[in-house]
Amino acid sequence: MNANDRPTFDPKIFLGLSKVSEGRTTADYDKNQMVFAQGDPANAIFYLQKGRVKLTVVSHQGKEAVVAILGAGDFFGEGCLTRQSLRISTATAMDDCSIMRLEKALMIRLLHQEPAFSAVFVAHLLSRSIRVEEDLIDQLFNSSEKRLARVLLLLANFGKEGQPEPVIAKISQETLAEMIGTTRSRVSFFMNKFRRLGFIDYKDHLEVHSSLLNVVLHD
Repeated sequence: MNANDRPTFDPKIFLGLSKVSEGRTTADYDKNQMVFAQGDPANAIFYLQKGRVKLTVVSHQGKEAVVAILGAGDFFGEGCLTRQSLRISTATAMDDCSIMRLEKALMIRLLHQEPAFSAVFVAHLLSRSIRVEEDLIDQLFNSSEKRLARVLLLLANFGKEGQPEPVIAKISQETLAEMIGTTRSRVSFFMNKFRRLGFIDYKDHLEVHSSLLNVVLHD
């Protein structure tokens, strides 16, 4: 069989598979279960099929910060493709997750041999780069109130392709505080303010309304 005769490679089908094959395994993770720890060997890429994963970093002084919350369709651990031999963050399941592990050698082969897969991965990298840049600008120039509003909207998928999902799975105020670089008491104050203004609702779950955009857009 020559290259023109082989079946068309579909990255969506490949990344959605659950069966084990060479260089690829899929596993289920329970809520709060660690996927990898800061300092672990970096030798594989992970693809989140279902659920949410939190990336955290701990400083030498023991201070922890949330650097990203990932959802279905996101890759993580891609630093192993460069010179990153050890994990620089800890990945933890925030709810029940299904995660595909792609060994480094398989990932490199796919990137070289499968243009459709490469396109999907490059799109992910560009999206992540833009998000990091936006996060930096947010930290430098916006108030903690605006930063919280932006994080809530991002968690509800406002501004992403497809329909937003206004109901967010339970997330602690401590985690929100770590994400935006403020205290839990400030997060509590702003959450109560947002609820009073009708921007959010929360009892058993958190519901984000599109009107919360007013906080982000207001100068």
